Amino acid sequence: MGGLREVAAPFVVPGPSGVALRTRLGQLTDADAQVLRRVGAHLGALAGRDLKTRCRHALAHDAGAWAVRKRELTPLSSARWAGAITKTTHDQWALARRCALDHIRSLEAGVRMITHRLSLPVGSRGAKKAPGGYRSRREWHAKARHLRVLEDRLTRERANWTAGRVHVVRGGKRLARMRHQLPAAQLTEPQWRARWEAARWFLRAEGESGKQYGNETIRISPDGEVSIRLPAPLKQWANAPHGRYVLTGRIRFAHRGPEWADRVAANRAVAYRIHHDTARGRWYVTASWQIPVARTLPLTAALAHGVIGVDTNADHLAAWRLDPQGNPMGSPRRFFYDLTGTTGHRDAQVRHALTRLLHWAKACGVKAIAVEDLDFTAEKTREKHGRKKRFRQLVSGMPTGRLRARLTSMADATGIAVIAVDPAYTSQWGAQHWQKPLTGTTRTTTRHDAASIAIGRRAQGCSVRRRAAPPRAHQSDVHGHRTAQAAPKALGREGTRPRLPGPRTRSVPPDAERTRATRTPNTVRDVRSERERVQDPLLLTD
Repeated sequence: MGGLREVAAPFVVPGPSGVALRTRLGQLTDADAQVLRRVGAHLGALAGRDLKTRCRHALAHDAGAWAVRKRELTPLSSARWAGAITKTTHDQWALARRCALDHIRSLEAGVRMITHRLSLPVGSRGAKKAPGGYRSRREWHAKARHLRVLEDRLTRERANWTAGRVHVVRGGKRLARMRHQLPAAQLTEPQWRARWEAARWFLRAEGESGKQYGNETIRISPDGEVSIRLPAPLKQWANAPHGRYVLTGRIRFAHRGPEWADRVAANRAVAYRIHHDTARGRWYVTASWQIPVARTLPLTAALAHGVIGVDTNADHLAAWRLDPQGNPMGSPRRFFYDLTGTTGHRDAQVRHALTRLLHWAKACGVKAIAVEDLDFTAEKTREKHGRKKRFRQLVSGMPTGRLRARLTSMADATGIAVIAVDPAYTSQWGAQHWQKPLTGTTRTTTRHDAASIAIGRRAQGCSVRRRAAPPRAHQSDVHGHRTAQAAPKALGREGTRPRLPGPRTRSVPPDAERTRATRTPNTVRDVRSERERVQDPLLLTD
C-alpha cells in the first residue's frame, strides 16, 4: 500500500511524577481573610515587578541576574518568599517562550498551505493528500490578502523569538479581555475587579526537606493547623512567635490524606498554594509534592490478560475488550461525557467517564488500556481544513491533553497500565475490517467501536486486518484444520493441525483400534440399539 506513513511502535506510558491535593480552608474569621488578602496583594505586587525584570533580561539572563533579583526581593518579603517568586516568574517566562514557538510553527503551517493553494488554478480539484485551488476568484483574492497578514505576523513573531521577547499577562489574557465584555460575561465592574485582583495575588511556597512539616513558609501540621510566615512589612499582623500568623480553621485532605500526613510527619518537602474563589467566596489550599516515577510494566506483561482498546471522541469513549490473541470479547462499551459549560464541569465529566472505564477494566481482570497518542496541535488550523468549520470544532473539542493526563494518574492509582499507540488509520481500517462482521440483528457496531478494536490490536502487535476464513475444504479434515484467529507470533499459525494417530475415516477396519468414537445420530430411526439383529433361519417343514 503506497503512500502510507510508517506506524510507530506502541509503548507503555510512564506514571505521574507528582501529586496534588486540594481542600477548603474553612472556618476562617474576617481577620484571617484580611491577613490572607494583604499577604497575597503584597507578594503579588513583588511578583509582577520581578516578572517585568525577568522579561527585560530576555536571553541575557543567567545565574548572577537571578541572584540579584532574589536579593532585591528578600528585604521586602523573606528569603524563602523571594525564592518562590523568582522561580515562579522564571517558569512563566519559559512557558511563554514555548507558546511563542508553537505560535510560530502554526503561522508557518498556515503560510505554506495558503501559498500552495494560491499557486493552483482557481477551482482545481485536490489530490488525496493535497488540497486543490480555491473555489472562486473572490476567495482567492481574500486568501491572498490574508497571506500578507500572516507573513507580517510571522516576521514579527520571529523577531521577538530571536530577541527573547515574550508576552505574559499576570492574571490571564482571557480575564483581562473580559473587562471589555462585562455584559456578555454577566459580571459587574466590582465583581470583575475582585476576580482580577485575586488572580494576581501570590500565595505559593516551595517545600523543603528536613524542615518542620516540610515547609517553613506555609506550614500545615498533621492535625490540620495552618500557619503562614508573614513578609517583613506585615510583621505587625503576626499572632504567633517568629512573625507567623496561625489561621483559625483546621484543614483535612479527604483524598490521599494518610499519604500526606505520613509525608508531613517525616518532614519531607511539600509545596502549598492558597487561592481565593471570588465567585463562591471560599479559600482553598493545594498541597503538592514530587514522587518517583513508578517502574512501568513490560509490554508483554501488561498484555498477558488481554487489553481494552479505547477510542477517544468528542462526546464519548468507545471501548472494547480483546483477549490475548486479539479477538473482541463481549459487547462494546461507551462512556459518555458532556464538554459544555464551565471548566470545572468539563473536567468532572472527563473524570467520571474515566472512573467508569477503570472500574470496568478492573471487573474484567484486564491490566492494560490502549489509547491513541493524539496530538492535534497542527491539525486545527483553518488553512488546513478550509471551510470544514464543523470538523474543526470537533477536533478542537476533543479533550486529548486533559484526558491523557487524567487517565495516566488515575490508572496508576488502580494498577492498570496505559499503552499509547500510533493513531494512524485506526478509524479507517477498523471500520473497513471490523464494523460489518461485528454488526448483527441485535447489535449495531459503530465506526468508533471498530476503531477501538484496531487500537487494541495495534497495542498487542497484531495487524488491524481480520484474517479471512479459509476455504470450505480447508475448514474440514481434507487438508487439516486452520484457526481463523491466532496470535502473530504463534508457531504454525498458518500450518495444519498435527495429525492424530489412527485412521482418518469413520469406517474402522475390524482389527484396528478405535481412536475416535462415532457420533450418535439425532434421528430416532438411526440410533443404534444395544441388541443385535439376528435373522432366524427358515423353518424346515415337511
